[in-house]
Amino acid sequence: MILIFVAFAALIIGGAIYSYKQQKARRLALEQLAASRGWQFDPSYDYAQDKRFPQFSLFTTGESRYAYNTTRGSVTIADAQWPLQYGDYHYQTTTTSTDSEGNTKTETQTHVFSYVILESPYAGTPDLFIRKEGFFDRIASAIGFPDIDFESVEFSRKFVVKSSDKRFAYDVISPQMMEFMLDTTPPTVDFRDAKCCLYHGSVLKAEDFAATIQWSTEFFEHWPRHVIADLAARQQAST
Repeated sequence: MILIFVAFAALIIGGAIYSYKQQKARRLALEQLAASRGWQFDPSYDYAQDKRFPQFSLFTTGESRYAYNTTRGSVTIADAQWPLQYGDYHYQTTTTSTDSEGNTKTETQTHVFSYVILESPYAGTPDLFIRKEGFFDRIASAIGFPDIDFESVEFSRKFVVKSSDKRFAYDVISPQMMEFMLDTTPPTVDFRDAKCCLYHGSVLKAEDFAATIQWSTEFFEHWPRHVIADLAARQQAST
């Protein structure tokens, strides 16, 4: 029994050491990625993320919320500078259940995911939400909660699209945009209040962050020129 206990304890300690080394290596890779692009990396906990980006529900869910491993900088899209922030986010949820004997059990779950946020230079851009369609989306559509459908049956079947301006969604999601999204592995795209949050629902490696940022740059560069021109005109008229 003692040998079993020692072996079990060694396994736990070994797993903890391995996890620590993996996290340390990942943090170093994130720091190197930021340095290579001239961006600023900050590993500390940031408890104000939910206040800066309250429009995104994934930052206002649960308790013990904070961002960390945060990188800030900017990228050039269609000759304009877009402020950039990406990193990891942590929150916890608590569920309470009661068994048949009336005993109450409380469980706390920890959730961690990575995100990328880009800030558009064009204020007043309509909101736009795009993500891959799942089984429950099909049920919701069948009972009267449809998303926006497009001429491409394949695209409409694979993606959920919602927008505060249906015409804007049709303009942005052109045939070229549909082809681009069908040929790649898009993150969820949540564009609200001239800010775009992109996420896969998992913790990303440094190279996955780089790939997501590159994908988002190409996504916005696929916006038709007349859409960008119209947004720029609105921006100029409002200043």
